[in-house]
Amino acid sequence: MDYKLEVVPVAVADVEKAKHFYSEQLGFVADHDTQISGDVRVVQLTPPGSACSIVIGADTGAAPGTVRGLQ
Repeated sequence: MDYKLEVVPVAVADVEKAKHFYSEQLGFVADHDTQISGDVRVVQLTPPGSACSIVIGADTGAAPGTVRGLQ
């Protein structure tokens, strides 16, 4: 069986600042940026050449800087 890590959710306190850091400073590609509701926004970013993305968001039920629910 071949296992692959495809998505790593990362809780952040400020989605806009985190998106700027990953996309503008680290060169990640912003794949999706969706405002789900008034205070819930989810952004998917992928490092260049990678098959694994990160998903950043606030109000995920996790403390900022923590990682849970690897997919």
